[in-house]
Amino acid sequence: MSRVAPLPPFDAIVVAAGQGLRAGQPLPKQFATWRGKPVVRHSVETLLHAGATAVVVAIPEGGEDIAKAALSGLDVQFVTGGETRQASVKNALEALNGSERVLIHDAARPVLPAEVVDRLLLSLDANPGAIPVLPVVDSLAVDESGVMAGTADRETLRRVQTPQAFRYADILAAHRAWTGPKYAGDDAQVLRAAGGTIGLVEGSEALKKLTFAEDFVTELPLVRMGSGFDVHRLVAGEELWLGGIHIEHEKGLAGHSDADVALHAITDAILGAVAMGDIGDHFPPSDPKWRGASSDRFLQHAAGLAADAGYRIGNVDLTIICEAPKIGPHREAMRCRIAELLDVDNAAISVKATTTERLGFTGRGEGIAAQAVATVIRD
Repeated sequence: MSRVAPLPPFDAIVVAAGQGLRAGQPLPKQFATWRGKPVVRHSVETLLHAGATAVVVAIPEGGEDIAKAALSGLDVQFVTGGETRQASVKNALEALNGSERVLIHDAARPVLPAEVVDRLLLSLDANPGAIPVLPVVDSLAVDESGVMAGTADRETLRRVQTPQAFRYADILAAHRAWTGPKYAGDDAQVLRAAGGTIGLVEGSEALKKLTFAEDFVTELPLVRMGSGFDVHRLVAGEELWLGGIHIEHEKGLAGHSDADVALHAITDAILGAVAMGDIGDHFPPSDPKWRGASSDRFLQHAAGLAADAGYRIGNVDLTIICEAPKIGPHREAMRCRIAELLDVDNAAISVKATTTERLGFTGRGEGIAAQAVATVIRD
């Protein structure tokens, strides 16, 4: 949907205080890695990007360290969850004191389409609460001791998702006044019990809840491949770093970092293999802290991101394109250094060189180019 006006200000709560044991992960599923980053980080990043004024994350008791690691670099506030989901939400609501509207979202739903957020917030113009829903497509049966005892009218039923949107004062008052069952189900039921109306907006199949172990493993193909390409100018007075080693030469490569085109190309190939952008996204040349930085750090960062996504480096095929210096005498040293940085066997690293028959900028000795292909493997 296209926006005709800016959305009203809103805060957000992400409920990440459960144990998540059914997912079969070594830690609660909301902090497990999914598509390259912790599950909870996906929706928090989306909410911040959508313009949330404040994001409060309800976490398990004693879980602050793992939560901080999962959400490092993001502007969020943590609160300790309660015995039930309802108690966790109430704790988070009490910690807010800002916008008139709030979204409450389950961390286990990492994909959060922006259009659903838009629909929810706009629905609050007419209702104190709004929830995303989807139709029920299967027939329904009433179960009594393993025997079908009747049917339900699926035309009047809807599947309920999160985030759920509320006017802050209404949902806070409803939680404070709740005297119903210990487990309220969701926040819409809490508001409805207090007399509030709940608007229904179209949800999204993308808002799938991660529940079982197969929800994590089926996302990752066994092998992925990426390519990278980089170019830097050769200038007098610069050191020449190429393939992770220092080479004595009359000219060096100019750039914001040490300008090692070979390592830059491999870095981009690995980032491409796990679909995590390019080297400029992670180490922008506009940032002065990377001035003169060793490209070793860039390569190891990319390998670390691949590992976080569940992959190890399979192999790297690097081609350096230049007239000079001659690469042959340095090939094995480059292979060893790259293998060391990636923590793989030398046999997984191929380094080749070629010229452009004195054509173009590399042929005129104005610069060096490098291209690389990398595969990553899930064991």
